[in-house]
Amino acid sequence: MGFASPLTGPQANYGKDNQNGAQMAIDELNSQGPTIGGKKVKFQLQAEDDQADPKQGPLIAQKLVDAKVAGVVGHLNSGTTIPASKLYSDAGIPQISPSATNPKYTLQGFKTAFRVMANDVQQGSVIGKEAVTTLGAKKIAIIDDKTAYGAGLAEETEKAAKAAGGTIVAHEFTNDKATDFKAILTKIKAKSPDIIMYGGMDAQGGPMVKQMKELGIKAKYIAGDGVCSAEWPKLAGGAAEGQYCTQAGVPPENMANAKDFVTRFTGKYGPIQVYAPYSYDAAMTLVAAMQKANSTDPAKYLPELAKISYDGVTAKIEFDEHGDTKKCRWR
Repeated sequence: MGFASPLTGPQANYGKDNQNGAQMAIDELNSQGPTIGGKKVKFQLQAEDDQADPKQGPLIAQKLVDAKVAGVVGHLNSGTTIPASKLYSDAGIPQISPSATNPKYTLQGFKTAFRVMANDVQQGSVIGKEAVTTLGAKKIAIIDDKTAYGAGLAEETEKAAKAAGGTIVAHEFTNDKATDFKAILTKIKAKSPDIIMYGGMDAQGGPMVKQMKELGIKAKYIAGDGVCSAEWPKLAGGAAEGQYCTQAGVPPENMANAKDFVTRFTGKYGPIQVYAPYSYDAAMTLVAAMQKANSTDPAKYLPELAKISYDGVTAKIEFDEHGDTKKCRWR
């Protein structure tokens, strides 16, 4: 089974979290002595580092295609997942992303593309609406990192905030390598927003909220699941206290089927960052489809994957006609 995520660089904490989730699934499956089509099988995870780089995504995908993997868990980022998905589609290899949320991923018409995470239409709608209706923000400032994930999430948030009656007073841009946001934040401060929304990852989201505090910005801060990691409070140096971020579903410890998973995972790897349970489910779902088809041949098990109903640790895994999960909500 192929796996792709950033295993080095500023997003490695997410990538390794995903890898650990998939690896735990593989280890647990192998401990059961699995059989498919009446034959004993042993699964291996071929983990590759795409560095969260959209240029590396297709190169890693080609490497996994050449290795003739039976399925792929990945990629982490929308910016790598989307370009990589064409290569998996061309090769007929099923791909389940545990964390790519840009809607475009599953709207390309590829029968091999699936995700077990809700998309940004759902997430952005919640952020925008809740910022106005629950947090009482009338003036909203938005910053995004220009990645497929960050820009997509910001766009959906902006739509929802406007629909709820909010006013967008600024929309500024950075990138996924930046660490200094004071110039952008100073411009935004002059607009006196009630809340600042960020579309991006925790490596930027942490320093950003810290610099908001240093500049005396009183606005609240809200971000998506890319920021909502166990590392974010550390990266923010305490400035994350009282701020907001979203995650899919419910906390792992409250998931109906996840309590044992959390105990097993944390005992082996330490705290869950964000996506490990989804990565675990992605790997388990691929194998469940293989078992239903009595084959590890992608062409034979892909039809079973499209109509799968699997009781995962995050939710019951079922896909719609696009490959999006049917069972997900945001909190």
